[in-house]
Amino acid sequence: MSTTESKADAEKAQIHIKDPYDYQGRSFLHGPRDLDEVNLYSDTPPTGCRIPRRLGHTFKSHSKGVTATCFFPKTAHLILSSSLDGTVKLWEMYRARRLIMTYSGHKHGVRAISFNCSGEKFVSGSYDKFIKLWDTEYGQCLQRFTNNQMAYCLKFHPDPENEHLFLAGMANNRIICWDCRSGEIVQEYDRHLGAVNSVTFVDENRKFVSTSDDRSIRVWEWDIPVDVKYIADPSLYSMPAVSSSPNNKVLLCQSMENKIQAFSCHNNFRLDSKKVFRGHMVAGYACVPGFSPDMSVVISGDADGRIFYWSWSTTKIITVVKAHENACISVAWHPHERSKLVSAGWDGLIKIWE
Repeated sequence: MSTTESKADAEKAQIHIKDPYDYQGRSFLHGPRDLDEVNLYSDTPPTGCRIPRRLGHTFKSHSKGVTATCFFPKTAHLILSSSLDGTVKLWEMYRARRLIMTYSGHKHGVRAISFNCSGEKFVSGSYDKFIKLWDTEYGQCLQRFTNNQMAYCLKFHPDPENEHLFLAGMANNRIICWDCRSGEIVQEYDRHLGAVNSVTFVDENRKFVSTSDDRSIRVWEWDIPVDVKYIADPSLYSMPAVSSSPNNKVLLCQSMENKIQAFSCHNNFRLDSKKVFRGHMVAGYACVPGFSPDMSVVISGDADGRIFYWSWSTTKIITVVKAHENACISVAWHPHERSKLVSAGWDGLIKIWE
């Protein structure tokens, strides 16, 4: 691991709000409890989800395309975004919907981000081949990680006892597990034959699933560097973006064949041939698909900046909305809302639909 970088690339964070603490001394990381329309601390997902009717807000601050977004863990009252402009930004989901903080320190565009399970820290991976660990509240860069390879995807372990560990899917075909406490690599998963595009935890976080440019899907036991299941078929295309369902029993895999394929990960990991969602154009883009919280609707952006809504039960398109000028790279339904989602595009915009 190297920690030497020129002073010109020194990490810094700029806070954009005047009141980072409330009257009780709690920071912006503390989710509001007094919202009339939603309980952000509920453990029960909302039912009766419906498609948003209008554009509620547009965030404008990134100077280049947005590459990834993620909600703050549990409450989802904040949105973290990364961009090709080399920055990561934190935004308010509710009330004034302000830009809270900008984290700068990468020499090139940022490709991947991931919160730890408490949201107090996050990692960012860039085309400069560095992964950086940040303190969300104070904006400090706590650690730098590099093996001189680019990280295509990042994922913290979801369990509190392992929240110091994160996985990085690398351009050199490996999945690397780093320990934030020591800054050292503690495990390598080296079976893929192409760059690793996604890692997703399944089976109550005892396993994780990886996809790669080699067009295969591999299932791994946590901390055992031998895959327990290998899915490769001549008909399979590369699946660069994967997301898990709210009940963690289904994975939605975005295929370069312009379709979303569903895999059951409840008992035996297998393709659900009846759940295929088509109509959008995603070839060449890692557009992240998603579910509504009640799993009645499947959503995805596409290369033309559209958001597609499908019925999970029938797999038919419900409606299509033009959302961005360029590729709509991610859409994510708010986990506590019946009718609210966030989209992000290569036009540099992040939008709330409600």
